[in-house]
Amino acid sequence: MPGPRQSGKTTLLKNVLPGYDYVSLEDPDERDYAFEDPRGFLSRFKKKAILDEVQHVPDLFSYIQTIVDNRDEPGQFILSGSQNFLLLSGISQSLAGRTSILHLLPFTKRELANKEVLTIKKLYSDSIQERNKDLFQMMFTGFYPRIHDKKLPPQEWLADYFQTYIQRDVRQIINVTDIGLFGRFVRLCAGRIGQLLNLSSLAADCGISHKTAQRWISLLESSFVIYKVLPHHKNYSKRMIKSPKLYFYDSGLVCYLLRIKSPDNLRISPYRGNIFESFCISEFIKSVYHQKITPDIFFWRDSSGHEIDMIIEQGEKLIPCEIKSGETSTKNFIKGLNIGLNCPGPVTKMDFYYMEVLKK
Repeated sequence: MPGPRQSGKTTLLKNVLPGYDYVSLEDPDERDYAFEDPRGFLSRFKKKAILDEVQHVPDLFSYIQTIVDNRDEPGQFILSGSQNFLLLSGISQSLAGRTSILHLLPFTKRELANKEVLTIKKLYSDSIQERNKDLFQMMFTGFYPRIHDKKLPPQEWLADYFQTYIQRDVRQIINVTDIGLFGRFVRLCAGRIGQLLNLSSLAADCGISHKTAQRWISLLESSFVIYKVLPHHKNYSKRMIKSPKLYFYDSGLVCYLLRIKSPDNLRISPYRGNIFESFCISEFIKSVYHQKITPDIFFWRDSSGHEIDMIIEQGEKLIPCEIKSGETSTKNFIKGLNIGLNCPGPVTKMDFYYMEVLKK
């Protein structure tokens, strides 16, 4: 179960699987034991076990494969961690064919309201009035569970979260000699939220090489800080080579990185529309991940700059989604949809996802 730090992985697993042994490889003694004697470490678990932050000991994956193959019993080990195992170069054994992967990301808006998870059908069921309620406060606060559980000041908690992340996790994963420079890089990424990712420009603005920028982007992806949305093309190869758009999983973290100090500051911020777009797409991504579905989403843009913010691909069916933040609905809100309907592919139904008119 990969997911970002503080997304609630440990709490969920301990509550859902009370009969499992639990070990965190954040514990230095446990981590050293697993490094020095992986067979001895794993032999302690005669039944079933949860191994938390397992990415700290990549070699365990190979030893776990042997045990799983010999016992042939499902659910022997539950592996969780704050990095995406599939994106880590240090893990040579993926346990392909022997695992079921469930991503746990921070809360969704519907979870905080104690509602069912978001599905395609529910995209249109919530009333505009309900969606607008305290929306700026919600985006400013973010969706990490601890903030809501303990009623913590969001910007203070997010500042500590970010400092802990770059001071500890980054140093453990890659050799970053200038932590301040990496922090600047992450803030520059926040300033490009909802924009096409231009690594050369990003690297130049940060004063690092293109190769370093590429490596740091991969680190942020594997740590569930950012994600990329690819452009939609009928030609599958073009999807892979064209520039993606950059988004953050948590709107509260973006507000902290951009030094937005309050919901009212967010309301008048020049980044408001981009943060709202990222929030909406993230809501969809988190919801489908929590249903163990891979999100097949793209965006479309033509050479004149006309754009469809999000296209949900369902086989041959394409659902175009326009995301707007404004107090007044205008025809320009759906200009991209009107122009682009015949460009991405066979759209069979005109649907809208969070085509939002924000009320005061």
